[in-house]
Amino acid sequence: MDATVVLGKQGRLVIPAEIRAALRLRPGDRLHLATRGSRLVIEPQGEALTELQALAQDVPPSSSLVDELLQARRAEAGRE
Repeated sequence: MDATVVLGKQGRLVIPAEIRAALRLRPGDRLHLATRGSRLVIEPQGEALTELQALAQDVPPSSSLVDELLQARRAEAGRE
């Protein structure tokens, strides 16, 4: 389904009713906006969260990404 919308003076977009219905969007729903190159991607916030959680699923719960970063920075500083 495609649609053309016009950007309003205050930067607002109106999502056409057919698209809102197809995506089951309701007033008050939270949407996530992202840029991918020159494209604007709008998706339900829950889907964006699910995508992020999937990216992090391979990180063992016992590991600390902060500790790993600090360790790497300290190693870099020691080489300088």
